[in-house]
Amino acid sequence: MTASPATSADTAAGPYAIVAASGQQFWLQPNRYVDLDRLDAEEGETVTLDSVLLVKDSKGTTLGQPFVQGATVELKVMAHRRGPKLIVYKMRPKKKTRRKNGHRQELTRVMVQSIQLNGKAVS
Repeated sequence: MTASPATSADTAAGPYAIVAASGQQFWLQPNRYVDLDRLDAEEGETVTLDSVLLVKDSKGTTLGQPFVQGATVELKVMAHRRGPKLIVYKMRPKKKTRRKNGHRQELTRVMVQSIQLNGKAVS
């Protein structure tokens, strides 16, 4: 018998936070890593995010308007990486105009150390 793939109910079992960072919103859980746009931090350094939109823990869900007061997420910088290569090809038909360009996004891989609400770790 094979294991079934993880569903959204499986990932929602533990505590999590939804955070706004680098112009996007990220679903963060403790002891998991995520790739963000390049942060100005050294490897091994700890970064704190204050723009927490939602916190879910065993007691319930706290929703911010727009941010949750007193909520922070601590991230540890694991590595600076580059994303996959994307090819951008533009062509104007019947004009013999073509432009091919490549792009690789600069990323930072971070590990979620803890999610805190009013100074207490959510677990």
